[in-house]
Amino acid sequence: GPGTAVFFVFASLCAWYSGYLLAELVPDMPLSSAVYSIRSIGEKPVLRAPAPKRQKCDHWTPCPPNTYAYRLLSGGGRDKFAKICFEDEMLIGEKTGNVARGINIAIVNYATGKVIATQYFDMFEGDNSGPMTAFIQSAPSKSLLFMVTHDDGSSRLKEDAKKAIESLGSKEIRNMRFRSSWVFLAAKGFELPAGIEREKINHSDNAKNRYSGWPAEIQVEGCIPKGPS
Repeated sequence: GPGTAVFFVFASLCAWYSGYLLAELVPDMPLSSAVYSIRSIGEKPVLRAPAPKRQKCDHWTPCPPNTYAYRLLSGGGRDKFAKICFEDEMLIGEKTGNVARGINIAIVNYATGKVIATQYFDMFEGDNSGPMTAFIQSAPSKSLLFMVTHDDGSSRLKEDAKKAIESLGSKEIRNMRFRSSWVFLAAKGFELPAGIEREKINHSDNAKNRYSGWPAEIQVEGCIPKGPS
């Protein structure tokens, strides 16, 4: 009837007026939220989504149950250090103090998810290919190996090390060039599912480099299904 229409106009005016007041009283409100208040006063309360919960290794979405979360980040330039995160534990990184120029490697027990060893190998100075090869070969069967470059990982990278990394399934180790950013995830003694993101490379190119003389950092992340315990 006419009563309801009049009431509705009155209610809308009230809503507009209170929204206007609100906008006047809160001068710092951005325009969009002021408009939002005018609209919402006459409507049902709006449920705001809670702030997103932080996921393991800063993933956007949580890993499914019975999987391990991982995130490998190469170094960026000289100052942004490489990171290896596994199950929300920083295995290698600036905060843990065990990251350096070259190839940084973490070995993890696949069954328990516990770290076995971490080590970095300078590939710019010194003869570290032999020790790196021995370290890779020392990883027991049923282990995960994570490798990330910081600064340069190629200058002193020799055939023995390339072979050892290639035998773990790397497709890019022979393509490594001076200051290439590279990240690699390998399984020793078992097979990872095909869809898992496990390797990326980005070459230094003066036309495209993010840092002066270095390419942008790169990362891979995902969820590794746990084996039958």
